This record gives sequence, structure tokens and C-alpha cells, in this order.
Amino acid sequence: MGKGIMGMGWFDPLNTPITDWQGRRVWIVGASSGIGAALAVELDARGARLALSARSAKGLQQVAGGLSDALVLPLDVTDAGAFTPAMLQLLDAWGGVDLVILNAGTYLPLRAWDLTAENARHTVHTNLLGVMDGVAAALPQLLLQGHGALAIVGSVAGYRGLPKALAYGPSKAALINFAETLYLDLAPKGVSVFLINPGFVATPLTAQNDFEMPALITAADAAARIVRGFASGAFEIHFPHRFTRVLKLLSILPDRLYFRLIARSTGL
Repeated sequence: MGKGIMGMGWFDPLNTPITDWQGRRVWIVGASSGIGAALAVELDARGARLALSARSAKGLQQVAGGLSDALVLPLDVTDAGAFTPAMLQLLDAWGGVDLVILNAGTYLPLRAWDLTAENARHTVHTNLLGVMDGVAAALPQLLLQGHGALAIVGSVAGYRGLPKALAYGPSKAALINFAETLYLDLAPKGVSVFLINPGFVATPLTAQNDFEMPALITAADAAARIVRGFASGAFEIHFPHRFTRVLKLLSILPDRLYFRLIARSTGL
């Protein structure tokens, strides 16, 4: 059991740092491409035992083919009933789990006039409800163990409203709130909660953007930064700092100034 939030020192890590990956049991949801696939490669090289999930069984097999050993558990995060059978398969193989990384997500650039009920619901279902369903499936085992961790991949687009993120941004803002609330409940019970907020990362999703992406990094670079974040025990892992710190500063500005600066910098 954890010592509780009130029992922490001001400079203690908010989470239990993860530094030794040898034999650590890690389930990556959203592992067929992008950051998830890069994390699989990074953690495999460090000796972790991996379970990989995503909707694309073919994509998962391609990723797993380059790893030393990995369970392949295809699932569709928009199917609320898909997580529990996958979790049971994982427990049959491993007997427990040390870290669940909920990385699956979708992104469609949207302005106000592009919004439809269909694209709004698909985005929220994939990015928010899919994560909640994954947490609901994994959490009973983590609480039973009294240790382990959840990692939720949000985005800096969740800090404040940004152009073309009309459905994506709100779904990620909700994830930030969800992770914060989870942390308050789970830290006293010995379960860590990491919130991962990347800036622009070169993936198939960001390839849709038709604008210059400041401080763009590769998925492999993102994976390395995430692993360093796990080692620090920080609650929020955000990167690259030269970009995310600017957005954090912008997020606390008065509305009138924020809107003017964003409109000017994006050419609206």
C-alpha cells in the first residue's frame, strides 16, 4: 500500500519510479503504430515482457515480429466488452501485470463547420471512453496486487482550445482530468498513475496535418522521453519541453490575450 498523498514529502516522486524493466510485465494498448509501437521496441530492448493490443491484428504482428517475445491481443477500444477477455488472457499468461499503457487514440483535424455527430462520437469514444474501459478492466487486478501502474496518453492539445482540434482537444482535456482524479484515488493504494502529454510526434495521425508542427519529434524519440519520465516518477510526462512549456504558459493567460496570441500564431 502507498503511504498516501498527505504523507509525501514536497520533493518525493509522485509515483513509484520505474527504472528496471527486466521482466516487467507491460500491456500496451494502441501498439500497432506510432508512439505505441516505438514504446514496444524501446521496452523490449530493456527486457520487458510485453502484451500488445490494437484493432489491427496485422499491424500488431508486424510490430511483434521485431521483438524478442510479445503476446498479441487484438481488440477494438470502441468495443467496451473487448478489454476484459484480453485482460483474462494476459493474466492466464502472466499471473499479473505491472504497467498498463493506454495509448490508443484517433485524430481528425476539425474546424467548427466540419463537426458532425459521427466524427464527434467516434473521437470521444476512441480517445476517452476507450481509455476508461481499459482502466476499468485492468484496475481490479492492480488493486488486488497493491502495486503497479497505469499510464494514460493524453496530449498538450488538452491544455486549452486549439484550432483544428475541435473534437480531439476536448477528448484529451477530459483524459487529463480523468488521470488527475485517478491519481487522487489510487496513490494511497500503491497504484501509480502517469499522465503522458506529448507535443507533435511524427505518426500516421499527425501526418494528416497541413500546417507546420513546431518542435516535431520522432516516435522513437517520444518513446525514449516517456521511459525517462517513468524513471523520474513524475505524474505528468510532457515533451518536448521547449514546446510544452510554452503551451503551459499560454494556458494560464487571460482569455482575451490567449485567443489573440493563438489566432495570430496560427494565422486565423
